[in-house]
Amino acid sequence: MHKVRLEDIQMAQKVLKPVIKKTCLLECKELSKITGGNVYLKAENLQLTGSFKIRGAFNKISNLTDAEKAAGVIASSAGNHAQGVALSATKLGIKSTIVMPEIAPLSKVAATKNFGAEVVLHGSVYDDAYAKACEIQKETGATFLHPFDDKFVIAGQGTIGLEILSQLEDVDVVLVPIGGGGILSGIATAIKAIKPSVKVIGVEAANAPCMKSAIEKGEVYTIDSKATIADGIAVRRAGELTYEIIKENVDEFVTVTEAEIARAVLLLLEKGKIVAEGAGAVSVAALLNSSLDLKGKNVVSVISGGNLDVNLMERIINKALIGENRRYTLKVKLVDKAGEMTKLLGLIAELKANILTLNQTMYKNSLAIGEQEVKLTLETFDKVHTDKIVEKLTEEGYEILG
Repeated sequence: MHKVRLEDIQMAQKVLKPVIKKTCLLECKELSKITGGNVYLKAENLQLTGSFKIRGAFNKISNLTDAEKAAGVIASSAGNHAQGVALSATKLGIKSTIVMPEIAPLSKVAATKNFGAEVVLHGSVYDDAYAKACEIQKETGATFLHPFDDKFVIAGQGTIGLEILSQLEDVDVVLVPIGGGGILSGIATAIKAIKPSVKVIGVEAANAPCMKSAIEKGEVYTIDSKATIADGIAVRRAGELTYEIIKENVDEFVTVTEAEIARAVLLLLEKGKIVAEGAGAVSVAALLNSSLDLKGKNVVSVISGGNLDVNLMERIINKALIGENRRYTLKVKLVDKAGEMTKLLGLIAELKANILTLNQTMYKNSLAIGEQEVKLTLETFDKVHTDKIVEKLTEEGYEILG
């Protein structure tokens, strides 16, 4: 198995210099206030194609032999690796085919096609797409580009680590998302080789913790995963090479829930003016769940991608707002007579809540003749506000239904 060295990453940096952006390191005062540390965001969502993946893809394709380039390239991806491969291949004049899961966001599918690739949709998760890509590779003889378990891909992703050290010399902690482990392997290799005192933390979605599970078991295996809004890191089996590197270089692992990821996406959007996809926001989610002691530390959180489907964005933000009690649904029993609805709505207006949806019915077995149920979804400030609304309605004699 080919081990990735610092020299490989430094060479990749030279290859990538004319192609990629050196993404900015943004101070985030809101996260600093929450954690007690000094938090900076490595904004790979602003990279070409909207994620870090072009680093590894371009470095890999640049190192192919002439024969491999002539055969064309094929890859499997939930979206970001796909775009990185497509654009890199197009820039280098090489034909590319990408197999994507059928559930891949439409925006990522469209972007991959626009970057010049032929797209094949197959399966419900990344692993299904990977199997199909291997099948097509055998049939066509195209060169397969693994999204994470490859020396040149890992070296390309590791250039992020070099940039972080050049942008913040006194960094103490770096948090990095984990899917199959490519970006974490690369960053950890670079940082530990240059400044081993820096703590490197890998962050996974709790619904798909393939690397953490492998580390705990002592071997790579296929896990039973669940659906996650962090679709870009929804991987059931970690890489063999990435596992070996991460086992040696990563200090700690954190898993984050769907609610924490949604909250992180919302915080980045509202407070940081940053659009991050679920996978790109998991490192920030780890800062929000209070499991890490970061007081007084200089912390870098890698925002790995910003290719967030607009339709999914709405659902994620809605989930986050509900979790923060900024959208609140309650049911109220009313006497079914003229003026009662107006009275209820007037009271809610006095309490400064905005009504988003309203449904009323008298067609329920639990309701007596002459009663109706009103279901309201309100826009509120926070839990204190929602508690005040419930308290006031109860004081006014309304029955709040479960």
